This record gives sequence, C-alpha cells and structure tokens, in this order.
Amino acid sequence: MQDVNGRSSERERSRWTVDYDLLSQEARIVGAHDVGTVLAEEIPYAWRDAYVVMTPRATNIVRFRSGTFEYFYDDYATLEATGVVPHDSGIEARLVAVSGRSCAQERYRDDCRLKGWIGATEKTFGAAWDKGHFIAHSIGGAVDRAEMNVFVQRRDLNRGWSDAGKRFRNMERYCELNNGTFCFSRPIYLDQTAKPAFFEFGVLRQDDELWVECFDNR
Repeated sequence: MQDVNGRSSERERSRWTVDYDLLSQEARIVGAHDVGTVLAEEIPYAWRDAYVVMTPRATNIVRFRSGTFEYFYDDYATLEATGVVPHDSGIEARLVAVSGRSCAQERYRDDCRLKGWIGATEKTFGAAWDKGHFIAHSIGGAVDRAEMNVFVQRRDLNRGWSDAGKRFRNMERYCELNNGTFCFSRPIYLDQTAKPAFFEFGVLRQDDELWVECFDNR
C-alpha cells in the first residue's frame, strides 16, 4: 500500500505490529531455562489478534503440526464450502504464521508438489517471483502435506541476491547450523489474497535474544 508520494504506508502496517521485544522479555522471566518453549506458547495469541485486525472479514484459524513446526492457517475455503460465507474469488485461504524448532534434514525435494502448486511460476507471476517457503526445506519445512508453507516470494529475497535477501538467507543458515533453534515466519497482508506484502522471519539466538526482520515482498 502506498501514499500519494509513493511511500509505503508504515502507519497502516504498524496496526498489525507485534511487540516482540516485550514478548521475549516476558518469556525470559517466565521460562529462563527454555525461552523458546514459552515463546512458542505465547506468540500465537499475538499473531491471532494482529491477523484479525489485518483481515476485515470472517476468519477460520486452525492450527496443526507438520514435523517440528506448527502452522496457523486461515481456512477460509471451509467457510465457503459449508455456506457460512458466499464464495468470493478475490479471497484466499492463507497462512497466519508458522513457528517451531529447526530440524536439519537431508535435502528432500518434493518438487512434484511444488511444481504443481499454481503452475509455472514465471508464466503465472513473471520473472521477478519464485515459489518460496515460509520455512525452508533445510530447517524442516516441506511442501508435501503443507502447501500453506509455500508462497509467492520475490526472487531476489528467496535467492539471496539483494541485501535483504542476504539477511534472510543468513537467518535461515543460522537455524540450519544450530539445530533445534526456535524460529518463525509471519506474513503480513495488505489485501485478501494469500500473497504477503511483507513477511517477518524470527530467530531465537543462543543468547536468548530474539532476532526479527521484516522483509518487503511487494
């Protein structure tokens, strides 16, 4: 979203900001020996509240586990299928957030599922975009059984070409090198589609400091 001067609307996005500093401070007090577990329990409530403000329509937020990660997903399609809301092609089911512990794994490539998701990337979206993962394969993410882990991502971010992309890849690499690291990804939407305008990536470092970056995906 932009104002008349072409600048991003930071005021609009700030309505959905989560105070990670406060949450991490409280987690260190409550769970001095396992800050990640406390964060995993408490942060989803902040995400839910922010998402409801972000989404001016009915929501159907469900949660489920896949591997070492828990996904929070707005299953809007079920509301449509059951007649709770009318069908609207402009509204998509989408991820609210995902969090868990990094789990270094063999490079299992479920490319057949990835290729089948939406179709050919460049043909559908253009050369500036990739099919990215909210949680990378290398730290425990997958497509199989968790297609909501995939999103349309700027190619320079996904491939680490830009400065922001390098920071993003460094954060993923930290999780890969430090197995069992608590981390999360949270999309921020400015419309009703499943393509985020921004996304946050967070990592709980070994010193119990929470490292969070917000990346522009427009």
